[in-house]
Amino acid sequence: MAQAVKEGSRSPISIFDEFHPPSPELIDECVHCGFCLPTCPTYLLWGEEMDSPRGRIYLMNLGNQGQAAMTDTYVRHFDQCLGCMACLTACPSGVQYDKLIETTRAQIERNYGRSLPDKLFRRMLFALFPHPNRLRVLAAPLWVYQASGLRGLVQRSRVLDLLPARLRAMEALLPPISLDALRAKVPTRTPAQGQRRRRVGLLLGCVQRVFFGDVNAATARVLAAEGCEVIAPPEQACCGALMVHAGQEQDALVLARRMIDVWERADVDTIVINAAGCGSTLKEYGYLLRDDPAYAERAKVFAAKCKDISEVLAELEPRAPRHPLKLRVAYHDACHLQHAQGVRAEPRKVLGTIPGLEIREIPEAAICCGSAGVYNLVEPEPAQQLADRKVQHVLSTGAELLATSNPGCLLQIMNGLKRAGHPLPAVHPVELIDASIRGVLPAALERR
Repeated sequence: MAQAVKEGSRSPISIFDEFHPPSPELIDECVHCGFCLPTCPTYLLWGEEMDSPRGRIYLMNLGNQGQAAMTDTYVRHFDQCLGCMACLTACPSGVQYDKLIETTRAQIERNYGRSLPDKLFRRMLFALFPHPNRLRVLAAPLWVYQASGLRGLVQRSRVLDLLPARLRAMEALLPPISLDALRAKVPTRTPAQGQRRRRVGLLLGCVQRVFFGDVNAATARVLAAEGCEVIAPPEQACCGALMVHAGQEQDALVLARRMIDVWERADVDTIVINAAGCGSTLKEYGYLLRDDPAYAERAKVFAAKCKDISEVLAELEPRAPRHPLKLRVAYHDACHLQHAQGVRAEPRKVLGTIPGLEIREIPEAAICCGSAGVYNLVEPEPAQQLADRKVQHVLSTGAELLATSNPGCLLQIMNGLKRAGHPLPAVHPVELIDASIRGVLPAALERR
């Protein structure tokens, strides 16, 4: 492992190694004012100081000073953090909690001995989700499991109750699988309609590419309709977002370098992202690769090109005519869009171009739905509590449809709605724009 320059003074008995420990300078920016507490999901659930951002920062400082040990209890407080970054929005001092929690989690993964079941479960997740080809292989038997009626039979038999909570959560979060969606592929090049305004790249994602191919297809169609030539290199792999959020730092850096190599060859003006969790990581490549002399500057150039689909569409004066969609839509702000990227107005502006569409605001919009990367799989109980809370707020809006900009949020809230007995259709906002441009109903409504 590369050796990092020490960030400020550190106790020689620190529980952290020398490769990017939590920065004392960043820790000292926290004045413990408590503005983060009302927006922290785990503090909201339990009211425990050590499960709040300022409490976790206090624990980081103790670790730096050698006044704590990396025990199960110590690690548990960091494992229970969703990494939703709501504290970034709430903090008046500008504390960079995102950098602190990610470096701390990387330290934990290197220096803490997890139990064998925990280690194996996490290894399984990261051997599967960042690999689209492996997901496709798995998707075929899962389609049979759903289409044959076997899933309903298994659920009614209560045999799932015999499984560990994490495996039950995986089964519950399975998205509806269609063979058409699995076969769907975005062309390597989609020409612009009319005069070309931009040459953009489309990030295909991992889970997005396999289980939400319709979202990628809609994104490409909308961009083309608005005068963008769309480039989607098929060789692009995982961006590393899941690894970054879970402390798998070295694996994330390998994937980041590969991603930069692919997009440098593509030569595009903008890289368009339609998954909030991926976008927040791609925009931070310059920071992630800051120690790599071969990639540091290239990563900054790459990150500056990355934009969420709502940012791109908000910048472009609409060219394609919109047909009316008379719908009441509850818009859910994905945490890694509203907090990590600071993108809030743009999705609403873009949806506002659809005639007849009414946006219903969801109470407690700043609070996470419980998805948070793989959080709803490794911490299913608090994730479910947060999903149930979010679902009640969604239903209170009286909306006919839910829209959100992250595949994890879609799965989490759809599962919560089903559990509540209100299976409200859910879509990505770009699917609404696509339906309006084409003059059709969103596919989620047609399937009802």
